[in-house]
Amino acid sequence: MLAAAVIADPIRRRVLELVRDTELPAGEIAAQFAVSRPAVSRHLRVLRESGLVRERRVGRERLYRADLAPLSELRSWLDDYWRGRLTALKELAEQPDE
Repeated sequence: MLAAAVIADPIRRRVLELVRDTELPAGEIAAQFAVSRPAVSRHLRVLRESGLVRERRVGRERLYRADLAPLSELRSWLDDYWRGRLTALKELAEQPDE
């Protein structure tokens, strides 16, 4: 699944925020949401399969941490897109009135 599609879901975006700077166990992540633990597990699986989170097992516990490298391609595309749009807007704004 493309990174853009993965982060389109607000729960997955929130999970990424939670594990961006720290490693958290699945149970602690699930406790942050009003949805069932199996639902959060499915979101974690999608994030893991897309490469946006890494899973580490310690005994029976699964710990998750964000790996935002897969978003760099999307970020690059968005930067290029907006740079082009802003350049076009600047040129339009600088045209003399006719």
